[in-house]
Amino acid sequence: MSVGSGPRFGIEEEFLVVDRRSRAVVPRAGVVIGRAKEVLGERIGGEITKLQIEARTDPCRTVAEAVGQLEQARGVLAEAADRDGLAVVATGTPVLGDFVPPAMTTGPRQDRGNETFRGLHDELAICALHVHVEIPDREQAVLAGNHLRPWLPTLIALGANSPFWAERDTGYASWRTMIWTRWPVAGPPPFFSSAEHYDRTVEMLHEVGSVVDVGTIFWDLRPSAHVPTLEVRVSDVPMTARDSVMTAALIRALTVDALAKVAAGDPGPQVGAEVLRLAYWRAARDGLTGSGIDPVTGRLVPAAALVESLVAVARPALEDGGEADAVASWLKELIHGGDGAARQRAAAADRGSLGDVVDVLIEQTAGAH
Repeated sequence: MSVGSGPRFGIEEEFLVVDRRSRAVVPRAGVVIGRAKEVLGERIGGEITKLQIEARTDPCRTVAEAVGQLEQARGVLAEAADRDGLAVVATGTPVLGDFVPPAMTTGPRQDRGNETFRGLHDELAICALHVHVEIPDREQAVLAGNHLRPWLPTLIALGANSPFWAERDTGYASWRTMIWTRWPVAGPPPFFSSAEHYDRTVEMLHEVGSVVDVGTIFWDLRPSAHVPTLEVRVSDVPMTARDSVMTAALIRALTVDALAKVAAGDPGPQVGAEVLRLAYWRAARDGLTGSGIDPVTGRLVPAAALVESLVAVARPALEDGGEADAVASWLKELIHGGDGAARQRAAAADRGSLGDVVDVLIEQTAGAH
């Protein structure tokens, strides 16, 4: 396989809008989106709150192509925001500001969501990374997801970038994960035996009123409802574009491995929901520091060892795609320099100021390294 000859992939990044002077989140996403759309068109859009912006890539073949599109989008957003004394930041949760409940966008769908989810909407000021890997066959997409399920906690640890909430340190590396898993259809998906099994489950969710539409099936791993992809949406939005693309490269490689196993008739490990829940909690609390729970064995092991195991599975596809060296270099920097949560805390510790955290986020989001 030559460089970039694996399945196409796409990336969605969610950002928060902050006031440059106060560093607090502000409900002014609309003005930034309007200006950015003049350059990026439909690659920029809004979210359910007026604090958030989503940037999307077109389908990509190569890591270089994805990095270029994300860096362009981040640059355009930074410039559009700066004209009004604003900035965009890539963090899973806000650092400063009064955002509970957040200012919401309006419309019939939002009204149905408010009626269904009620107080859960009060803490929706959270931002994630979504990675789509192209799989034209929906049955294969569902079955491949069974093989990716055990890696979801490790991906949480790798992408942890939300230690602060309501102007305090939560003690968690990914507080966004803890907020998001409160929803009725969020967190790790069940093990599915087929696409038909998936569809029956979704039909039941509609019948009992736990979703508004297919867009509110918030599992961290799901076949997309509108494009032929498997979507992985487990991670906090990373601080830098490079972090996002390297995460996407790992996910694509894991998906390639999963598809080969599906073709060989391997159904994947039937990891229990209770074990995955524990592994989610530990990964969200500790990120890359300390230990995590291996979902297959249920044992506590160093987080770095879980990353090594994930990379061992992904390595053949990374090597075939010409991405192994780039991913290895990134992971080395991440292990030694710390995940996003560690970098946010380091900025706070320097002078004891959460404003400094926001300043670092502004710089890193816009592309300063």
